[in-house]
Amino acid sequence: MAGETVITVVGNLVDEPELRFTPSGAAVANFRIASTPRTFDRQSGEWRDGDTLFLGCAVWRQAAENVAESLQKGMRVIVQGRLKSRQYETREGEKRTVFEIDVDEVGPSLRSATAKVTKASRSGGGGGGGYQQGGGGQGGFSGGGQQAPANDPWSSPAPQGGNAGNDPWASPAGGSTDEPPF
Repeated sequence: MAGETVITVVGNLVDEPELRFTPSGAAVANFRIASTPRTFDRQSGEWRDGDTLFLGCAVWRQAAENVAESLQKGMRVIVQGRLKSRQYETREGEKRTVFEIDVDEVGPSLRSATAKVTKASRSGGGGGGGYQQGGGGQGGFSGGGQQAPANDPWSSPAPQGGNAGNDPWASPAGGSTDEPPF
């Protein structure tokens, strides 16, 4: 919607995602992330942590089920969504404001980990995917176990041979290179 504040936050999951269902059957997963800014102090030659920002997140429908199946406490994630503020009053009568994210996209941070994406194949549409993660000491994303349909473009093997069609990432004829094609 127009006028909404879209943000991207990188942080770690504070707790396990909590999957619930509305009375109409729509899935919603709630989770919190902690994002701590780090700066390098040239004087001391050390990294310094700033104040941690804790944000509640809500993701809906098929993505909610994928999050609950794939993400675990402590994992480093990238969350993009719409920032919302909500006001409430405590039992003592104090007015409080909290900020939350209505999540549009969420995935693993690959800075210090790897992930293998498997496209979720579930009835009712929605797409999405689970993640399998290794390395980085962050635990593992588990996900996807279902087979994709035969006509699913995600499940087709990579093209083989010389130019491999117009694939700019295909290996050049006569060998491979670690350099991108530009």
